[in-house]
Amino acid sequence: MLRTFDLVLVGVMTAAAAVTYTIKHRAELKLEEVHRLEAEIKLEKDTIDLLKADWALQSQPNRLERLVNNYNGELQLQPTPSTSLVHARELPMLKSQVPVPDITEAKAGSGAKTKPKAAPVAPAADEDDMATGSVE
Repeated sequence: MLRTFDLVLVGVMTAAAAVTYTIKHRAELKLEEVHRLEAEIKLEKDTIDLLKADWALQSQPNRLERLVNNYNGELQLQPTPSTSLVHARELPMLKSQVPVPDITEAKAGSGAKTKPKAAPVAPAADEDDMATGSVE
């Protein structure tokens, strides 16, 4: 009986060792994946920083002024007057906001003029924080 019990314990120890090794191997694979993802994130952040630096160089006012002077003949650019800039609330209504007459009441021939029903009006958008230089 002692030998059978010993063999069962050896089998349990072997199974526990196999499970432990499998868990350790999976943990190492996940750690490698984490390191790979961290490297990808660092590469993306470095790329973003590089693109921001490139944008800063490309949008320098003195560079843009030089380009405008070089290509002014072809482009014929003019400064935008401040009176041309408007807020969204100053734009005309959309077609969906134009009042639509009710056709069924007009066909009924009631003789009385009916008041046209307006389409639902979208809620006004909040103003953004961007300064456009428009005159109010």
